[in-house]
Amino acid sequence: MTSPGARQRFDFIDQFRGLVVVLMLLDHCSYYFNSVWDQVDPLNPLFDSWGQFALRYVSYLCAPGFLVMAGAMVRWSYRQRIKKSVPDWTVRWQLIQRGLFLVLLQITWVNSSWGGFSGFKPGHLGIIACIGISMILLTLIVNFNRIMQAAFGLIILAIHPLMLKIPYDLSGPVQSFFMQAFITAGEYNKYPVVPWFALALLGSAMAHGWFEAWKSDRQKIGWSAGIGAVAILLALAVRMGRGYGNIFPFSEPGSYSFFFDQKYPPSLYLSLWCFGWVLMFIAAFIALNKISPKILWIFTVPGRTPLFFYGIHIAIMGVFVKRTDWMYRDGGVSETLIAFVIMLAIMIPLCLWFYKFKSRSNNWMVRMI
Repeated sequence: MTSPGARQRFDFIDQFRGLVVVLMLLDHCSYYFNSVWDQVDPLNPLFDSWGQFALRYVSYLCAPGFLVMAGAMVRWSYRQRIKKSVPDWTVRWQLIQRGLFLVLLQITWVNSSWGGFSGFKPGHLGIIACIGISMILLTLIVNFNRIMQAAFGLIILAIHPLMLKIPYDLSGPVQSFFMQAFITAGEYNKYPVVPWFALALLGSAMAHGWFEAWKSDRQKIGWSAGIGAVAILLALAVRMGRGYGNIFPFSEPGSYSFFFDQKYPPSLYLSLWCFGWVLMFIAAFIALNKISPKILWIFTVPGRTPLFFYGIHIAIMGVFVKRTDWMYRDGGVSETLIAFVIMLAIMIPLCLWFYKFKSRSNNWMVRMI
């Protein structure tokens, strides 16, 4: 299903991206207001209450969702511009510029916004930079067929656990930079490119079906849900093996620890699990659009301006919470949910305004956002 307008939009893509940034808002409200983060290790969080578990776990869909959607939209943008007879490397360079812009945005605005712009902190990579680098890499092979892209993505996911065993000197700046930027995680970067780029490849492969091969909504729903179910079953098989592709142990199937495996960097189990659920949500959104599209309006609005939503909501909380130390990690689940509702009420009108503003603007910077 698409929305009319000068630029073709896919409602289910906007809505899923909206879901991702809304869940990310919830997670970031927890980061700023939830005292539990002064008691647990963010790299290895395990909570003993349903409320705290749910607050953290719903955000596990965010990074995989971002990368799958980024891969899908790179493929779509490339194909559309090639059909308009834009030269191949002109298209690729435009997409590379987008990726470079995301890296620049990360090391300037995003990094500093977490602390309310109390200092300039360029020495860190994060999810936005990871998306940018993944887009640049994908641009180089965007014209590969979907089978090759899917196979390449799965192979990368399969061998990434072996790459985590590569020894390196933690005190060596060059080795630490390379390993954390691409393979493992640490203080410099929690989102290494290699496993997340693999999900972007899978998203690019799925784009062929969503935007070209599967002509009807019924086909999109069936294939998305079917592939998603296979990914989920494969993830469960990896997890139940308790060996390769797992990083954290679990006590028993169905426990909190069973669903929590390492996110920084993601294990093979977690990557497959989240990829499967991304496709399940896509299938559900396509189905809901056929029944009652208005019910997804709250996701459509931020989903049309996801980068604006991401950058602004962190800046607002960074300035009014972190910099002033107002309520910073003084609350719990209730305070987090109250903050989430307030921030959503602030961000929805801002996104509506920015979407209209961006639609009228020809400014390069505005168009990039």
